[in-house]
Amino acid sequence: MCQLSIALQVEALQQQQLRDWPLVRDNYAALEQAELRELTLAHSMVVLQLNPGRRGSAAARVDAQALAQRPCFLCRKHQPAEQRIVEWGGGRYKIQVNPYPIFPHHLTIAALTHEPQSLADPHRVADMLQLAHDLPDYAVFYNGPRCGASAPDHFHFQAGDKAMLPLCAEVNDPAAWPEENRIDGNVEGGIAFSTRFGRFLFLIKTVQPVQAQLFYARLQVAMMLASGKMEEPMQNLLCWTDDGNYHLAVFPRQRHRPANYGTGPGRWLLSPASTEMAGLWAVAEADDYNALTAERVQALYNELCVDNAMAVRMIDNYFKTKMGSFN
Repeated sequence: MCQLSIALQVEALQQQQLRDWPLVRDNYAALEQAELRELTLAHSMVVLQLNPGRRGSAAARVDAQALAQRPCFLCRKHQPAEQRIVEWGGGRYKIQVNPYPIFPHHLTIAALTHEPQSLADPHRVADMLQLAHDLPDYAVFYNGPRCGASAPDHFHFQAGDKAMLPLCAEVNDPAAWPEENRIDGNVEGGIAFSTRFGRFLFLIKTVQPVQAQLFYARLQVAMMLASGKMEEPMQNLLCWTDDGNYHLAVFPRQRHRPANYGTGPGRWLLSPASTEMAGLWAVAEADDYNALTAERVQALYNELCVDNAMAVRMIDNYFKTKMGSFN
């Protein structure tokens, strides 16, 4: 018997979970009624989504003490009995429906073993690219352990409908990628940077996933050197495919959460991660949702993303790394 593609297996999983798991059914029904509001930001659109179901993620404590005191919700023994999975990646990952969605189709792709959120293993980026190939309607994203991951103790990707992320369409504008912004590549693909969308990002675009891995490996070293710390840099990654191309967007970060993070007057319960970097802001508190303006979102990007000086250091170190200066 011919095995169903991963995309079809995932669709069947979603339908089963909506049918048999009341929490999933209720939360996805609530998402259908979520209030949305659009903001125009530089040459980019930002969509605000009022989503009280994301309060747990936005408020999650991710310090070492808190992680040690709570059971890991991505380990099978601590998950609800109703949670079902599709194994992927030769039995190294489990694809499951996220019960607290931002997207109509929202997946968590977690390692089957309990190991930290880290891209130190180069196979992780290869896996991300393969997931984007196997799930062509999705954008696959990685939140660094200090950049929005609510389970930094257990490795995982997430994936959601790429059509809901403004940036996935916006990067196709050639004006965002003048030739002088290209820092590496050839006719099959390359890596460039952009500031056009109100936040700094690198974009790797190629038809060859192996080439994308090479570009990213050099970039990660360059980001570490720029920060002065030989550890995983603060970053969010977003990966998707279209027209035979692999896209890997990398958002270097300088801060995890806003300085006025929290609840109450003058504070934001916002823990921006990959989806926010891609233009979709899931906002748990109605007061925050109503108070956010284009100017305030821009100020948050300015606070959270790297500034021009750090971006220049990263690009300079990329060229040095490419030339073998840091062997």
